[in-house]
Amino acid sequence: MTAEECKNRGFNRPDFVIVTGDAYVDHPSFGVAIIGKLLENKGFNVAVLAQPDWKDAVDFTRFGRPGLAFLISGGNVDSMVNNYSVFKNRRKRDAYSPGGKAGKRPDRAVIVYANRAREAYKGAPVIIGGLEASLRRFAHYDYWDGKVRRSILLDSKADILVYGMGEKSICEIADALKSGIGIRDITWVKGTCYKKSANRECFETDDGTVLLPKYTEIIKDKKAYCMSFAAQYNNNDHISGKKLVEEYDNGLLVIQNPPASPLEGRELDDLYELPFEGGYAKVYEESGGVPAIKEVEFSITGSRGCFGNCSFCALTYHQGRDVRGRSKVSIIREAKKLTKKAGFKGYIHDIGGPTANFRKPACEKQLHGGVCHDKDCLYPGVCPAIKPDHGEYLDILKSVREIEGVKKVFVRSGIRYDYLLADENDVFLEELCKHHISGVLKVAPEHVSENVLDAMRKPKKEVFEEFAGKFRKINGRLGLKQYLIPYFISSHPGSTLENAVELALYLKSTGFVPDQVQDFYPTPGTLSTCMYYTGMDPFTFNGLYVPDTHEEKKMQRALLHFNKPENKAAVKKALEKAERPELAGILLDNGRKYEFNRKTVRDNK
Repeated sequence: MTAEECKNRGFNRPDFVIVTGDAYVDHPSFGVAIIGKLLENKGFNVAVLAQPDWKDAVDFTRFGRPGLAFLISGGNVDSMVNNYSVFKNRRKRDAYSPGGKAGKRPDRAVIVYANRAREAYKGAPVIIGGLEASLRRFAHYDYWDGKVRRSILLDSKADILVYGMGEKSICEIADALKSGIGIRDITWVKGTCYKKSANRECFETDDGTVLLPKYTEIIKDKKAYCMSFAAQYNNNDHISGKKLVEEYDNGLLVIQNPPASPLEGRELDDLYELPFEGGYAKVYEESGGVPAIKEVEFSITGSRGCFGNCSFCALTYHQGRDVRGRSKVSIIREAKKLTKKAGFKGYIHDIGGPTANFRKPACEKQLHGGVCHDKDCLYPGVCPAIKPDHGEYLDILKSVREIEGVKKVFVRSGIRYDYLLADENDVFLEELCKHHISGVLKVAPEHVSENVLDAMRKPKKEVFEEFAGKFRKINGRLGLKQYLIPYFISSHPGSTLENAVELALYLKSTGFVPDQVQDFYPTPGTLSTCMYYTGMDPFTFNGLYVPDTHEEKKMQRALLHFNKPENKAAVKKALEKAERPELAGILLDNGRKYEFNRKTVRDNK
């Protein structure tokens, strides 16, 4: 992290300078640490420029001109999401900064950092990657500007954009640069985007290329925006995905190569067993450390990818629907190392991934034909081709909890209860209740209204109720008092004020008190954001309602937390606007019971 540390490691000039908007945490839950360790393991010298002063280019000269390239990331979270709440208020805390102090990174960090690197060393190769770059690789709706922005590759003036989980891509680029190939000639690497001035028509006869609508069309026509999104969505698979081309003014093209293949089990094992320190850099001790490490310090990543495909989740676009899992042997090795780590108290907080109970591809077809374009794995129901099996995951959990020094192994990653229910038996749920939760299990039904769940691509309310019933029954049989804590999203595209009232009445009748209500946040790259901006489903062009004013968002959120005294006025206002003022007595009386009936709710009786 300093020039002196570079000299202590035996080099004066690094091959790569990684610039990041986060404080540096040497843990495999942080993308910058993974890329740095991977390149170092391949023999490259790497320096990390964490949260540099971006007011000028001075800080970007700390290590001198990099021998091969600057690698730039906004951090683990998109910088705009990190800096602003859904109501566009500047956040007062940043979990990825020392002491949780906000203000350590600029807005649109990737663009700012890339341009400062250019100022520092004209002509130095600049490669952008990470979540912020990945989700903004083509023209995208930007919630904070309220308009469609260009590809971040153009605004950052970078040479190459690495999208998705970029390990394979960055290693191939590094080898090419080391061999003497110029940065502008590296145009073949899968999982990357590059820019080129060329005639769009030269791609028209190429069966392996899809021409996206032009940028000038996308910014004028929301249907064209939908068409572009659908094409990107349908070509995000490493087997079936094609090259994508988006044209800007003066014949400038942004060209996306097909996605890189996911890391397989052995490759994941090797990656996660690199010599990570497991914590933040010592320089941050005086500031109180980096808060983001607390949730993951004693957790183990067991898998990657998610075929859940929820509309509002960026994983579909960034990490992909291909699920791959690490081996049991590798996970056990990491768990044993954790027991020797300072501060370990016997608790492993998680063994999971984007979805804990996904360990392998959804079906055999995905291995040779790629993911389906015309249907989802779990929506509107679990696909018949899926054969749910939790046996391997259970075996891993059992083996880890038997390690000397381990008191408890928690499962805190998301659990897809529809996939769980499709399993032939209840062994996994029983083991989960008996050994791997402590009092509460957090699950994400997200809503109860059918039209909203359809827009979210989530299972119906009845599936959640079936799961909740089994959860109660099993805990009763085990003699345990444990509870479900449901997560819900307010103001999602498709959700009317009446739908929010329906959800509030459901919560009142069931006694569920949401631990957390997430206002829908239109982040780049998600299906839900496309719906939010265009007001239509990009695959059918069918219109849908979009709650897009701050006033309505606040009302929908207040309805879900109707039990809070500070929300009383907003709840009354929402009920009046929904023409249901008589429900105020039901929702605002904490001692009053209510029996939910969907037909009664819908008929306004």
